Amino acid sequence: MRYQIHRYPADMIDVTWLGGRRVVIRPVLPQDAPLTAAFFGNLTASDRYDRFMSPMRELPAGLLERLTHVDYAEHLALVAEVFEGDKEIVVAEARYVRPAGTTDAEFAVSVADQWQGKGLASLLLAKLVCRARSVGIERIVGETLATNERMQHLARKAGFSLRRSPDVRGVVLLEKPLEGAQPRVACDTARAEDVLAA
Repeated sequence: MRYQIHRYPADMIDVTWLGGRRVVIRPVLPQDAPLTAAFFGNLTASDRYDRFMSPMRELPAGLLERLTHVDYAEHLALVAEVFEGDKEIVVAEARYVRPAGTTDAEFAVSVADQWQGKGLASLLLAKLVCRARSVGIERIVGETLATNERMQHLARKAGFSLRRSPDVRGVVLLEKPLEGAQPRVACDTARAEDVLAA
């Protein structure tokens, strides 16, 4: 499937400080494939399993292309990166995908083990929610393993409802209605807590 590529949303580029480190958050680019592959390759085996519900050791080429070739409208992906000298290192990624003809979008968030517990997942999820709301998405949904307590905690904190999947044993469904469009400035300047509470 080929997407029509929309203008790169440079307004979503943000710089923040977490744990004394400068972190750049920006929409993904096609040329980020090596960075994305390295990020997922460096996740712990359990974090990779939680993200893909599969014990894959590296991303298949087709999946890597889908993760980095996005249209910024129906499929938005963000990466958070730090710099060590002149080397870029992705430490987190988050995305939503809206299937054609729907007003729902499915989200996912992954954070490198050493960056967990610093508020990065909440910040990325808030940016996804705010942008999704501003483009007319009415509900953001996801699924996670019943054993993935970190994701369930993040979802509850962000105002998602959680319920066991009636179809797949060991899977929890996450859902958050998005009511009312938010001014785009809120996506860039509001605190994560304010966006997620809206």
